[in-house]
Amino acid sequence: MVEFSMANAEAFIDEDDELEEEPGEEIESAPPLNVGEEREISSNGLKKKLIKRGHGWETPEFGDEVTVHYVGILLDGTKSVSTRDKGEPVTFKLGQEKVAAGLDCGIVTMRKGETALFTLPLETGSGSTESDSSLNMVVQFEVELVSWITMVDVCKDGGIIKKIMEKGELIGPPGDLDEVLVRYVARLLDGVTVAETPEHGVEFYVKDGHFCQALPKAIKTMKKGEKVNLIVQPQYAFVDGDKDCANGVPSIPPSSILSIDLELVSFKPVINLTGDLGVLKKILKEGEGTLTANEGAAVTIRYTAKLEDGTLFEKRGFDGVDALKFITDEEQVVAGLDQAVITMKKGERAIVTVKPDYGFGNTEVKRDLAMVPPCSTIIFEVELLEFTKEKDPGEMNNHERIQVAQRKKEEGNLLFKDGKYQSAVKKYEKAIDCINEDEPFEDDDQKIVKSLKVACWLNGAAACLKRNYFQEAIKQCSKVLKVESCNVKALYRRAQAFMETADLHLAEMDIKKALEIDPQNREVKLIQKTLKQLQAESNMRDAKLYATMFARLSNENSSAAKRLKVEETESKNEENVGEINIG
Repeated sequence: MVEFSMANAEAFIDEDDELEEEPGEEIESAPPLNVGEEREISSNGLKKKLIKRGHGWETPEFGDEVTVHYVGILLDGTKSVSTRDKGEPVTFKLGQEKVAAGLDCGIVTMRKGETALFTLPLETGSGSTESDSSLNMVVQFEVELVSWITMVDVCKDGGIIKKIMEKGELIGPPGDLDEVLVRYVARLLDGVTVAETPEHGVEFYVKDGHFCQALPKAIKTMKKGEKVNLIVQPQYAFVDGDKDCANGVPSIPPSSILSIDLELVSFKPVINLTGDLGVLKKILKEGEGTLTANEGAAVTIRYTAKLEDGTLFEKRGFDGVDALKFITDEEQVVAGLDQAVITMKKGERAIVTVKPDYGFGNTEVKRDLAMVPPCSTIIFEVELLEFTKEKDPGEMNNHERIQVAQRKKEEGNLLFKDGKYQSAVKKYEKAIDCINEDEPFEDDDQKIVKSLKVACWLNGAAACLKRNYFQEAIKQCSKVLKVESCNVKALYRRAQAFMETADLHLAEMDIKKALEIDPQNREVKLIQKTLKQLQAESNMRDAKLYATMFARLSNENSSAAKRLKVEETESKNEENVGEINIG
């Protein structure tokens, strides 16, 4: 490949040619202004000179409510108008050009506390959009951005306008499933209070809503600790007509506009771990650091387990009872609790709600403190006390990897014997992952590694056949045959899978090859008989299908011949009639 420097590239460009550039494209962001520096900041000629730096890095946006001091300067340099002379700054909404056309484009570049001198283009600097004649012919404005309030149109239709009075932490916003703690005061526009929370606030799940439609919609845009004022139009206040408020406060008349001062005190995230709401985890206390327990980790937890009606049926790690120690992803606890624990950090405490499919299913189970009825939803309050993550294969030497792979294969075999076929497949896959690294093994180890892989693939195929995962069984057997083309077990199991997927020709080929290798193999001979029966049944179905098709075609041909004969007869009759009429 030939590489060109810019110097070499210039030789290939005609002097009359220019490098193409998208209109308005900025190759690099302009550096910040230094105090005393002036720069043109818009395409219409607006200039900005920095007089005093501001604080932070945020700037207001169009639609925000800004509070500024400004001094207008005429073309001859004299001062025209000054808010400082009046002693109070002015507040207005950016985008409406309340002071002067084009000035809002300058204010959106300012930081809080910043002072700048803006020079307006002559065509736009002839005055303000207001009727104040003292602003006519003003061409410069010295502006200090005192503060601003961010305004958010929550539903993009003007129905809920949110003013951010105090910014929150960088935590949030909550989601539909989360449980929030809020404080609010709701008033009519005339100042009458119609609803108010207690001092400690009120808790509810966002998806369940509270008080009025506007509340959950606004909360889903807020951060923890954020305080806002909501102006709520009637369509988001209440669904229909009057609504009586509790505690004896006045009822809210229809078509009322509400002003709600709202604070998101805190919230407890609720995580949908399975994607189908089968296992929900609500974090009560954050854990330490960033590491979580993984599949295969040795964990220690304490927990209480209850039914939805509050019946306590199991407790570990309290009142002198030992905490529970187990290996994750080993089916040592119900699936829902297993899935929750592998997402937890050390010291994390959470409420885990487990639906029947991820719990005890439709069976009745006797536990330490009570019976669990069929189809029960279980509520665990669990704390992860300790965990030791399973080593990653990349952290092991070759000898350790082989040992771990052998252990996982044996664990998979035990799960297979217990009828836990899906978990067995996972174990076989993990065993292969341990010995599938790029780092080569020595010659003696290579034989062991190959033997382990073949055993895991074959056993995995057998487990897939048990679960009717026939395509996966075919893949597993094909992997074996790629390294051992004469492996009778692989041919036998792949033939079984082919028979189930109606690929009888492929099954016949595998059986034929297996019998060439081991002519006396009893299992292969048995499925050969089954295959012949399936082929005979298939041939009979095909024969019936073809017979039906031929019969239909024959009937269609016969009907067509009859129609043709009738048409010919009718044609001859018409000719005879014509001859008689002519005579």
